[in-house]
Amino acid sequence: MQSEYMYQLLTKMKDGDQQAFHTMYDATFQDVYRTVSFLVDHKQDREDVMNEIYMQMWTSLANYDSNCPFHFWLHGLVIRQVQRFRVKSWRRFRIFERIRAFSREESHWDQPTVLMDGTNQMISQSIQKLTDKQRTVIILRFFHDYTLEEIATLLDVPVGTVKSRYHAGLQALRKNVWNLPPERMEKINAYRKQNP
Repeated sequence: MQSEYMYQLLTKMKDGDQQAFHTMYDATFQDVYRTVSFLVDHKQDREDVMNEIYMQMWTSLANYDSNCPFHFWLHGLVIRQVQRFRVKSWRRFRIFERIRAFSREESHWDQPTVLMDGTNQMISQSIQKLTDKQRTVIILRFFHDYTLEEIATLLDVPVGTVKSRYHAGLQALRKNVWNLPPERMEKINAYRKQNP
């Protein structure tokens, strides 16, 4: 959806329009979940992070700067919620929630079309093997087409740090998947953009 339409939805949401929120959720869910699925390993944790992202979206509407592109703002929310999840000490107690989750019906969160739409399973598995920091940079760069400078802004780290994580991530992917030189990786990425 176009950024102007998203901005109109955000304006309605600021006025308390819950239908606009549902429309926004439907329009952004697959993109957000695909990103979260690469950054958070367990299904139940993904659900929790997704809930936090959309709750944060609703509560931080007043802070949205209309000069900032909508998706950049949204991906900032995603990254912050994933980082918050990673540092919470209560994660060790999650095992009890997971045991209870096994007794419930399968959730719609892990539909194959959401997880694998537009991705190759082998690449997906290789991305999962990267460190959290490398994986975050690779996902933001290749799946959301952010520049390294924009990623540095999203992660609130120096550009040099992003470049280091990016190159280390690419090197690991080349080793695990293709054994290709860096220029071939860029060609593959360009092809993927042209043939979604």
